[in-house]
Amino acid sequence: MTATAERAGGVLERYEAVIGIEIHCQLRTVSKMFCACSTQYDGAAPNTHCCPTCLGLPGALPVINRAAVEHVIATGLAIGASIPARTQWERKNYFYPDLPKGYQISQYAIPLAANGRLAIETSAGLFTVDITRAHLEEDTAKLAHGDVVPGSTAGRTTLVDFNRSGAPLMEIVTEPCIRTAEQARRYAEELQLVLRAIGVSDADMERGQMRVEANVSLRVRGTQPFGTRVEVKNMNSFRSVERAIAFEIERQAAALDAGEPLWMETRGWDDGRQATYHMRSKETSEDYRYFPEPDLPPLRVDEAWIEAVRAGLPELPAARRERYVAAGITPYDAAVIVADPGMTGAFEAISAAAASLPAKEIANFVSGMHARAAKSAGINDRGTAGASDPASIAVLLSAIADGSIGRPIGRDLLDRHLADGTPAADLLATVASTISDDAALLGHIDAVIAANPKAVADHRAGKPVAGFFVGQVMRATGGAADAAKVTALVRQRLDAEG
Repeated sequence: MTATAERAGGVLERYEAVIGIEIHCQLRTVSKMFCACSTQYDGAAPNTHCCPTCLGLPGALPVINRAAVEHVIATGLAIGASIPARTQWERKNYFYPDLPKGYQISQYAIPLAANGRLAIETSAGLFTVDITRAHLEEDTAKLAHGDVVPGSTAGRTTLVDFNRSGAPLMEIVTEPCIRTAEQARRYAEELQLVLRAIGVSDADMERGQMRVEANVSLRVRGTQPFGTRVEVKNMNSFRSVERAIAFEIERQAAALDAGEPLWMETRGWDDGRQATYHMRSKETSEDYRYFPEPDLPPLRVDEAWIEAVRAGLPELPAARRERYVAAGITPYDAAVIVADPGMTGAFEAISAAAASLPAKEIANFVSGMHARAAKSAGINDRGTAGASDPASIAVLLSAIADGSIGRPIGRDLLDRHLADGTPAADLLATVASTISDDAALLGHIDAVIAANPKAVADHRAGKPVAGFFVGQVMRATGGAADAAKVTALVRQRLDAEG
């Protein structure tokens, strides 16, 4: 056990961590939350995707984006949350340079989704995270900090880019039910899979499309009152989420052990130093002075609308993993495939083209050879790599599985197909059928035995050399021999040799 693990174990013996997670997610829509400005602003010149509404100019009125609302409803249904018949918008008041109106249009009293849950797999087993709410709001502008004159000592300046201002943003808030840094990470990972599966967001953490914040406090084990809550921000990867929360648990425990006070604050995560740092004091909901948005009426969500969104939901990641395991794939392989959209698409496409092929054979190929090819060639619109085709892959995998071609030849043909998309029929026409005739195979086996007297002597001495002879026969036949039959006949001949 490492020193870090020992410290963590000691901390968790004395204290219980109480963790809640807030995740902000940019929604996949064509236009912004309350105006018609495009959300395709990545790489665009600053302040070219904005209008009076998202600039917060006097007299500009907001209009609700229906697609964004449906995305939150879909998320709510995916996490088993309840959808209210009526919701409303509020103004969240605070002052910061990236907030042009001096308030943010958000939801507080009646969110679009409430009381959901998400089951996650952890090293300690299955754990269910209770989700308080998922609501809609508008994103802020983006601040760019730099030198007044690049490379000079003239001072620093901050510029504001309003391209992101007003983009639709969903906030998903858990109950303070998470107890470990690992649970927090697994929850964020599973939620990302769900959001991508239902198509509401790309949820790319590196591009800021999914931002994870954690509220962490400690209490003495066996007690009920919560400790002093600290918010942790700036975690831009799942690894950072786990490490930042683990660090904060240890930091707070050390302070409590030393009798030092803790106070409500917002801390950032410094990935280089692997430590959190103080940013500012922490606000409470009262500080934001929420009140109903006067420029937007309450929004009514009837059952027909909810059912229409429900009907459009695809298979969720947890259900897909269960289906794969039921088909004969290991839980680990199922998790690996479902976690990668490219692998999932390839597995589904090849499975549909090869209904009789064992799922395990397809899974091995998809997570191995195909994954490597897709990394360089990308995924095509058929769900497979580059120019490759699910039907041809299915034919080649089936030929290997039923023994029509040996595995070495089969792997070579698959490599060639993945490289340039040559149809399976053309590839199979270039090789002979698998040699499975006993007489033909025995001829090759006898020749190999005669050419390797030392290996025969090793066999007589009790050494395990059968694999050597099988390999030599497969090489002599160019991989065209039936490997299973070769193995049986080699053992038969060697036993006859004494």
